[in-house]
Amino acid sequence: MFGPFVHNIDPIIFSIQGIHFWWYGLSFTLGFLNAHLFLRRHRESVGLSLPAVYDLTLLLALGVLIGGRSLVVINNEWDFYREHLLLIPSIWVGGFATHGLIFGGAVGVAIFCLIYRAPVREILDLLAISAAIILGFGRIGNFIDGQIFGTPTDVPWGVQFPNVEGFRHPVVLYDGLKNFLLVPFLLWVKSHHVPPGRIAALFAILYALLRIPIDLLREYPISMWGLPTGQTLNLIMVVIGVFLLGINIFRERWLTAKALPPEKIDGRREGLGWRRISLLVCCIIPLVIPSDATRDVPATYGERHDGLEYSWMYPRIAEDLEKAANAASENR
Repeated sequence: MFGPFVHNIDPIIFSIQGIHFWWYGLSFTLGFLNAHLFLRRHRESVGLSLPAVYDLTLLLALGVLIGGRSLVVINNEWDFYREHLLLIPSIWVGGFATHGLIFGGAVGVAIFCLIYRAPVREILDLLAISAAIILGFGRIGNFIDGQIFGTPTDVPWGVQFPNVEGFRHPVVLYDGLKNFLLVPFLLWVKSHHVPPGRIAALFAILYALLRIPIDLLREYPISMWGLPTGQTLNLIMVVIGVFLLGINIFRERWLTAKALPPEKIDGRREGLGWRRISLLVCCIIPLVIPSDATRDVPATYGERHDGLEYSWMYPRIAEDLEKAANAASENR
């Protein structure tokens, strides 16, 4: 009989010499591969050569990693990181924010388009569809991680998460389902040959707008401008999306420039060897990321995976994280 689920999933895929590889990090790897394959399949529609596809994927991946990490360090957990500056590059203790991933990825795409004079709106439209898939799988990684949970509930699908009392709404699964459902809608919009930029604008609006009611069921440990941090960033994303959609509609109605066939955009350097190696590295590195927030890894996951020990990679930081969280609460 279907009923409440007790979460006790091992978050680690495998380990090598004390270095652990995580299901959460795998969602990044799958996301980068998905984006790369999606771009390869549709590259002729935006005039990209195969080397250019590799370059775009690499800049996208770097933007995602830097953006997601930066938002956590600068905004979400600065009270901790200002006392532990040497841990800022230590992605193996966790700490990547979803909104930062999206904004960082968009910046990476923009940099590529500036360097190669590529059609930014057309490329963002393509990647918006891929992003919805990536973010859907990312939420599955969050669920396996088990550290994001909702408010207490008695619904039959409630989940008893690790390190928290009572059955809770599995909000990351709600959000993941929402992300996956965006894919057929965005593909439907694409099939209607809408103006360039329309799909990306709709993605920004719908991703954030539909996440707002889901986040009402989520327990947020941090706030921003008087609201839970995620809700503030949702509202910012909706405003940006509405602004971009308004510009897109204005261009469609008042500007009648004739659409030109895409120009062929080549990579700046010949050869795929070093690009393939770079993409492989970008796909392997995220596997060491355990969680969306900074964690004392042995203390957080020790009960679900035998053999987790403190080391130079996994320091004792539980007490410092708690102090930083208390300081952030007092500042609010």
